[in-house]
Amino acid sequence: MRTVDCDVLVIGSGLAGLLTAHHLSLHADVLVATKREAGESNTRYAQGGIACAIAPDDSVESHIEDTLAAGAGLCRPEVVRAIAAAGPARIRELESLGIRFERREGSGEEYDLGREGGHSRRRVLHAGDITGEEMIHVLLDVVGRKPRVSIRPHWMAIDLVTTGWLKRPGTNRCVGAYFLDRRTGEILAVRAGWTVLATGGVGKVYLYTTNPDVATGDGIALGWRVGLPVRNMEFIQFHPTCLYHPDAKSFLISEAVRGEGARLLNGAGEAFAVRYDPRGELAPRDIVARAIDHEMKTRGDPCVWLDITHKPADFLMRRFPNIYARCLKLGIDMARDRIPVVPAAHYCCGGLEASVDGRTALPNLFAVGEVACTGLHGANRLASNSLLEAVVCARNTAEAIVAEMERGRPEPVPIPDWAVGDAVPSDEAVVVEHNWNEVRICMWDYVGIVRTNKRLERALRRIRNLRLEIRQYYKQYLVTADVLELRNIAAVAELIVRCAMLRRESRGLHYSLDYPWAPSDRPGEDTVLLDPPGGPVSPPLPGWA
Repeated sequence: MRTVDCDVLVIGSGLAGLLTAHHLSLHADVLVATKREAGESNTRYAQGGIACAIAPDDSVESHIEDTLAAGAGLCRPEVVRAIAAAGPARIRELESLGIRFERREGSGEEYDLGREGGHSRRRVLHAGDITGEEMIHVLLDVVGRKPRVSIRPHWMAIDLVTTGWLKRPGTNRCVGAYFLDRRTGEILAVRAGWTVLATGGVGKVYLYTTNPDVATGDGIALGWRVGLPVRNMEFIQFHPTCLYHPDAKSFLISEAVRGEGARLLNGAGEAFAVRYDPRGELAPRDIVARAIDHEMKTRGDPCVWLDITHKPADFLMRRFPNIYARCLKLGIDMARDRIPVVPAAHYCCGGLEASVDGRTALPNLFAVGEVACTGLHGANRLASNSLLEAVVCARNTAEAIVAEMERGRPEPVPIPDWAVGDAVPSDEAVVVEHNWNEVRICMWDYVGIVRTNKRLERALRRIRNLRLEIRQYYKQYLVTADVLELRNIAAVAELIVRCAMLRRESRGLHYSLDYPWAPSDRPGEDTVLLDPPGGPVSPPLPGWA
């Protein structure tokens, strides 16, 4: 088996992963492993932008207040303050790399700031309506020119390797990971002094999602299998407005469209959002998604409609060029037609417990971006705070790793060869596809926007049975990318269900018909799962949780 050595292994090539690699590039040899093409990530599809209190009439305090209000009593105030306060400096840093945010026409250098749900001010910087794509394009160019950074596409992480699993003396720490090269089928190891999980979100756990196909919760499953605490997984944010069209897969209609005045209408043409919250279409996402869900279920409508036809076509084409063009290609003219939309799984507010500098409970293992739960988002993420968190925490993580390097580098340890054992090539790919669909349908039907105890109990039984089947399949057949992703989404699905069963109240993104809303003046408590089995059990059968 081939073993590749580096100072720092970064798993994931979205905003958090690429920025971490960039900041480390003057101090370390960095290997960025990504399971598809470089840059294919949730970041790439971020339309709205990055929230930052940068306007003259805005303030960090106002941004903090909005974030805490959206988080429904579960944000960590010190984390919110640290990330919001660092925002303006990080924006300037992004611009120094070549990322250009829109300026108001004829205003010189004044930013064209958008407003999204839950924000009391216009504070969302954007690059048209393809902010994430612009960021990834620039960062891939910047990082690609760094001589000490190598990007390895189509390398999918199988499991992390720890000294505890290797039965080495001393404190348990992470020493690297096993990978599958998706193009060749080769299994190899990467040995690193430090490992950073920047693998993104979990949207593909659900049947309907705005996320790309790569969002299978890999990092959360990897971390949990080696014993990291998992926090607040019940808080899955459903974006209120995913395009409802048979020829449009996972296409998001940005919240910024509502920020520019679009109204939500039911099948009877009635504006309904204000009936659920006085902020109407600009209420936080959890409220708007539940309002849409309720309208659809009570009326029997397959979708609701987003109406921004009061805005002229030239404005819409300038402000939302990508959305306008995509809708027009599907026969929807935003300037004349209402846009059919439905909620879809969008963002995971929970994840691996980590600090704002990426530290986890396992030495030499860091987590940054959506895979991490820092306490910024609480029970509901404020729109466009996720890119801000990634930018701030990526720099903090790199600085923390450099500080550890200066104190001394860990001793390299040998990683055992991957043992195939009696595994054979699979001739039952249909089983993988069936189980994949069953997990996602189960989660959509029983662990969606509205939940009950009975639904969660049914989901847990079904998911655990599926995980037993997947485990047997994993043992019998050679590793493939499809099996690894199935294994991960099933593990993450169980984590979501178990966290949801622990929350005996309705708060933020977790809404249960069995429990009343939590009092607004009562702080909540995090849900934490601390009982993973503890990592790989032997070289032939890396960790199973």
